[in-house]
Amino acid sequence: MLTSSALLLCHHGTEGAALAETLAYEIAVPGRTSIVHCLIVPELWAGMQGDDWLNNASTRDAFAHYVEQLLEKDAKRALAAVEARCAGRGLAYKAVVRFGDPAECAVAIAAEEKTDLAVIGPPRPKDMLGLRSRMDLDRLAYGLNCPLLIAARQ
Repeated sequence: MLTSSALLLCHHGTEGAALAETLAYEIAVPGRTSIVHCLIVPELWAGMQGDDWLNNASTRDAFAHYVEQLLEKDAKRALAAVEARCAGRGLAYKAVVRFGDPAECAVAIAAEEKTDLAVIGPPRPKDMLGLRSRMDLDRLAYGLNCPLLIAARQ
């Protein structure tokens, strides 16, 4: 049986992330496992200003603020949902939110939190709608200080 005392769960609210979460709960042992919820806002959002259709600085700033508020609201909702499910299962929970390259952030968080297993969802199929913020699996696998487990698509 695969067990972990500190499990890094990369979860950002997608269908693949939900598969990773389910797998993490199968591995986790109530009272023994701590879930470190890693939510990464990809750096591609940094340049999201709508320059192609917004033609003055104040409008661009207002749009940037609007996007930031949406991202923050989505992140808070995802964090609260996973935290509640962990509490319901008797699992310790810690949230870590970062902005940047997904693989680099996950590697750094795994090292900082001294996790002994990382769980992520499967890559999104090409025909599935959604943001294409792909995890660099090579960078992640070679950079982690712990095993990497990728949930299977069902």
